[in-house]
Amino acid sequence: MKLDKIPQLKHIDSNNFFLLAGPCAIEGEEMALRIAEKVVKITDKLEIPYVFKGSFKKANRSRIDSFTGIGDEKALKILRKVSETFQIPTITDIHEVSDAKLAAEYVDVLQIPAFLVRQTDLVVAAAETGKVVNLKKGQFMSPESMKHAATKVTDCNNEQVMITDRGTMFGYQDMIVDFRGIPTMREFAPTVLDVTHSLQQPNQSSGVTGGRPDMIETIARAGVVNNVDGLFIETHFDPANAKSDGANMLDLKHLEKLLSNLVAIRKTVNKL
Repeated sequence: MKLDKIPQLKHIDSNNFFLLAGPCAIEGEEMALRIAEKVVKITDKLEIPYVFKGSFKKANRSRIDSFTGIGDEKALKILRKVSETFQIPTITDIHEVSDAKLAAEYVDVLQIPAFLVRQTDLVVAAAETGKVVNLKKGQFMSPESMKHAATKVTDCNNEQVMITDRGTMFGYQDMIVDFRGIPTMREFAPTVLDVTHSLQQPNQSSGVTGGRPDMIETIARAGVVNNVDGLFIETHFDPANAKSDGANMLDLKHLEKLLSNLVAIRKTVNKL
């Protein structure tokens, strides 16, 4: 897949990594536009190709009383408004076969959550929309096994597929990133490192996932050094009060410094 297959994607000739970033979930129009505006300013300044990320619904929650969304079409219309306002592409998760056709009317990239990446019907439904498909590697899967997930997309006559590593389960309540997987998965498709989800601490007794946001730059730096094609970072201006995944999100005020450091590293790596 070439980056120019993603509509409205800017700075594709910058030799930078590309960025998928935004809130975990769409909580409302004002918050989505506020986050997008800030990230667009930063990525334009640093010439980073940027796709706005936001889940239109959260189907994979630990507890039944956890936030799942503001309404499917309402959230999808907000994603469309973000795209039209800032002339940027957008990405969202889908969880059911019926979600594929619905979400494809509003966004540019369909994302298959890690828990669902082996669900053939879901992957095929996403591929058949003709949209770019981002496959998140299951926490329980090897990098090598993602070849078969990617092949499900290409066998549907859709070459627009990428893979995202979001860590591997380490015991019951932690994740670990095996950086050996990056070159392996890059053989199959452009590969993204999901920095923030890789720092989750799931299965907490409270039913609310924990995280290690203090390690975001450490993991991101390692990904860039190891030639990952893109980075996935969930960010929010008030992580402590975010309705989903606040424990591992990056505070938006730290994003510019982080990306500036990462761009400097990528420039150095490109010279080697």
